[in-house]
Formats: sequence, structure tokens, C-alpha cells
Amino acid sequence: MKRIILIFIMPLMLVSIALSGWVFEGKWGYEGNGDGQFYSPSGISVAPNGNVYVADMRNHRVQYFTSTGTFLGKWGSYGSGDGQFEFPAGIAVAPNGNVYIAGNVDNRIQYFTSNGTFLGKWGSYGTGDGQFYYPCGIDVTNNGNIYVADTANNRIQYFTSTGTFLGKWGSSGTGDGQFNGPECIAVAPNGNIYVADNENNRIQYFTSNGTFLGKWGSQGSGDGQFNQPWGITVAPSGNVYVADFNNHRIQYFTSTGTFLGKWGSSGNGDGQFNHPDDISIGPNGKAYVTDNYNHRVQYFHYEPGQNITPASLGIVKALFR
Repeated sequence: MKRIILIFIMPLMLVSIALSGWVFEGKWGYEGNGDGQFYSPSGISVAPNGNVYVADMRNHRVQYFTSTGTFLGKWGSYGSGDGQFEFPAGIAVAPNGNVYIAGNVDNRIQYFTSNGTFLGKWGSYGTGDGQFYYPCGIDVTNNGNIYVADTANNRIQYFTSTGTFLGKWGSSGTGDGQFNGPECIAVAPNGNIYVADNENNRIQYFTSNGTFLGKWGSQGSGDGQFNQPWGITVAPSGNVYVADFNNHRIQYFTSTGTFLGKWGSSGNGDGQFNHPDDISIGPNGKAYVTDNYNHRVQYFHYEPGQNITPASLGIVKALFR
């Protein structure tokens, strides 16, 4: 009789001790150039109203969607004119809804209204203040300042919302505050700046004016290690999420780098990735990921899990007395 009871009790126990974690919820997109299709989607940013903006890199355009992937609009084409792109890489939506794009090959920043009306631009090729060499990452502070990962110049630059140069830091190397291909940048709620230092396989973080605060990571596939970290974002909680590009996974950490968890593996199934490029946390608390080589966006929600309560343990013990 006790053996029969075990068959019914074990599933109940498994549910009650389910671990917390990020769970696949949905996806959209596949390879192509039609509405809602992608060709190597790169940067992703969720607007304050929940709409999702994607830098559709090899289609040289921006597309935007509802929080569940319904197509809303697009803008851009290949070229160097206003509102045109040459491999747009980074994207960030400001608190006022304006959209900022880091053009990787055209070495400039362009910005637009939420529906794609051109507002302005700055930057050119070079190493001077306000010039760029393959900028990839971009993010916006609460007061509207713009931070750019100037990738091939191995530095960070920051500006006002209309492109007036404010400051910079960084140089090529492996020391604290140095970079080797900084790919992406994220502004934390407290104003600190987090950088995915791609070829150094680490995360570094700084004050808003570039004072070094800390770092974590090394090359590898273990927890807290990276194989070319690409995208990075900071949640309202302060936790840091990293798209671990060549490890085909997402890892997340406390604000000072303590490992909290991970999800994903190599493949094209739900919750799998083929080189995840960027990640953004929406106001709905969901995580949106550009799955670059799978030419799609996937999104996830967090399930906190359940703990066994003393009462439930008591019930189990009572059944076996």
C-alpha cells in the first residue's frame, strides 16, 4: 500500500520543490527581409511603453513590435544618408521614447522619434573626441545622456542627448579600465556603467564619469566565465544580464558580479540560441534576446519557484507512519 502512495506523492513533491529560473515564453522572426523577418538581428531595446525595437543589422534597418512580437513598423535602408544605415549594431530607447542607433560601419550615431522620424546625428570615422571606429553598443541614462562603446577605438565616449561631447575613458589593453573590443554598454539604475569587454572575456563597471569600480569574468564555459560576451543590460533590480555569444547562453549576476544563474544552449529550439547578440529587460519584467544566427527574437519570463512548506512535509511524513 505504501508503494502505491509513493506513485502519487512524488509528482506533488517535484512540483513543490521546483527551482526558480527564466522560462521560454515566445518568439518571432526568421531569416528574410519581409516585415517581422530578420537578417542577423543585433541590438535590442524595450521602450518605456513596452514596444520592442530591433537593429536588423544586415537588412540595414530598424523594426519595432509589440511586447509579444506583433509588427508595428520599420525604417531605414542601406546607405549613408540621414535615416539610412550601414550595419546598425546598437540600439537604445530613451526615457522620452526617442531611439538612438549606433551605426557600426558608418561610424556615427543617429536618433529618431519612436516611429522613425529622423531627428539628428553626430560622429565620423576617427580617434578624436566625438569620432568613432566601429561603434557597437549604446545606452541612455535617465537624464538623457548617451554612452557609446567605441569598439575598435577601445574606449567609452559619452554625450548629451543631441551629441555634445562630454567625456571618454579607456584604451587598448587588459588592465583595469582598459578594453579589447568593448561590444556593448549598459547604464544601471544608480548611474553606473557596465561594459561587455568582448575579447578580454570579462565585464567591467564604472561610475558615470569612468572611474573604475570592478570587474569579473575570464575565458571559458563555466559559471561566470565567457566566450566573447556581447550584449549586456541591467535590470531595475540592479542585476546584470549578459549575452554570452559563443557559449550560446545568457548569464546573470548581482551588480558586483556574483553569479546568479544562466539559461540556454546551442541550437534552434525554444530557449536555445545560435549566438545570442543582445538582451533587454522590458517594463513587464520579461527578457528579450536577439538570437543572431537564428534570425529571431526570443523572450522569457522569470518563475520564482516554490518551496516545500512544513505543512506539506508533515503530510508526507504522516502518510508513511
